[in-house]
Amino acid sequence: MSTPRERIEQTSLPAVSWLNDLPRAVPFLAVLALMVGGIFIPGWGWLLLLILLVFLLWTLYLSWPALDTANRFMRATLVLMVAALTLTQAFPRT
Repeated sequence: MSTPRERIEQTSLPAVSWLNDLPRAVPFLAVLALMVGGIFIPGWGWLLLLILLVFLLWTLYLSWPALDTANRFMRATLVLMVAALTLTQAFPRT
C-alpha cells in the first residue's frame, strides 16, 4: 500500500514532466504574469494570486524532501508572502 505522498507524487508525474519539457523561461514568465496580474487587476485579480499560491504550494510539497534547510525556509517564506498578498487583494481595507 502506498503512502499519500507517493500517490501525490505519482499523480503529479505527468504535470511535472510536462513542466520540465517546457523552455526554462516559460514557467518563470507564467509565474510573473500571474503575480503582476493578481496585483494590478482590481476586483478578481486575487484569483490569479490564488492559482499561483496553489502552484507554489504544490511545488514546495513535491520538492520538500530534496531541499536543505535554507531552501525550505526561502520557499516557505515565498509561499507565505504570496498567501498574504492574496488575502490583502481578496479582502481590501476600503
